[in-house]
Amino acid sequence: MTTLIESEEHKALRSAVSALGNRYGRDYLTRTLAEGKPLTELWSEAGKLGYLGVNLPEAYGGGGGGITELSIVLEELGAAGSPLLMLVVSPAICGTVIARFGTEAQKRDWLPGLADGTRMMAFGITEPDAGSNSHRITTTARRDGADWLLTGRKVFISGVDMADAVLIVGRTEDARTGRLKPCLFIVPTDAPGFQKQPIDMELKAAEKQFELVLDDVRLPADALVGDEDAGLLQLFAGLNPERVMTAAFAIGMGRYALGRAIEYARDRTVWKTPIGAHQAIAHPLAQAHIDLELARLMMQKAARLYDAGDDIGAGEAANMAKYAAGEACVKAVDQAVHTLGGNGLTREYGLASLITAARVARIAPVSREMILNYVSHQSLGLPKSY
Repeated sequence: MTTLIESEEHKALRSAVSALGNRYGRDYLTRTLAEGKPLTELWSEAGKLGYLGVNLPEAYGGGGGGITELSIVLEELGAAGSPLLMLVVSPAICGTVIARFGTEAQKRDWLPGLADGTRMMAFGITEPDAGSNSHRITTTARRDGADWLLTGRKVFISGVDMADAVLIVGRTEDARTGRLKPCLFIVPTDAPGFQKQPIDMELKAAEKQFELVLDDVRLPADALVGDEDAGLLQLFAGLNPERVMTAAFAIGMGRYALGRAIEYARDRTVWKTPIGAHQAIAHPLAQAHIDLELARLMMQKAARLYDAGDDIGAGEAANMAKYAAGEACVKAVDQAVHTLGGNGLTREYGLASLITAARVARIAPVSREMILNYVSHQSLGLPKSY
């Protein structure tokens, strides 16, 4: 049973993170981006305050909460204009997978640093020829004595230059059937044979995208996370939080854009009244607000199902939340820019760059079309065309 009313603890967390985000704000992100730097100050302070690891176990330095709490953190930072994309990756995907399936040594080694922000981990699943179809992953791991040798390529991997390691999705060969099966490996970014190349993106963000080449990267036996025979279960334990957090990222961005538009519509006067008094301006903003609120409800449902251990229910809700939030974000940003007219395209108001950024929530980490496929097949029971 999921409640629609936030607890006092969640309200307090939302308020505290909002205060942190507003101390930095959009100006901080814009200035840091212009300097070509990562958002180190905000990341470090969020870590010291316990926000980065709010979902990780208390025994390893975390807050003992779940994706519900972490999604609040990302949403509020985004609503303040300073979202931290690596929240989706480092604590939500990698931290969750290690907390659920890692060995005791892996938990002790990684979770405290992920929680306080002193260490960061990237996540590598997408390949040049295996985007939405994770069954076509060709990065392979083979045994060499007690070690593993990992070979393959990954693309669109966020934040590798800031990360201490990448949680790589590879495949091992099943000795009984000869088939390849997915497995997860912790790969240090300074490992011999590990190469990274930045991808020249039109989208400007503090977190850069990389192509990775893994050329017989030698890993110790304990680089494998979890059970070699439970790869898909472990993989989706990370992908469901990824979708929830992407929804939080989108909702925060949409809220920020909408807030700027509302402020402008209240003050900007043409003829005799502020433009926000005209229904042609007011109604689309109201619709955008409704869409964002509805997306947040589905996000909250998905987060709470996941935190309650209902992976199947969370999978459906997380996909729906990501879809709804991506659509709501794009519409909110578009309407915000339109509300400001020419000012919406100026650097002063800082909304035009969101037109491109908002598309990310429709495309990554899974396209809206693949989510519609998922709902068609899994929720509605319709046949597949592929």
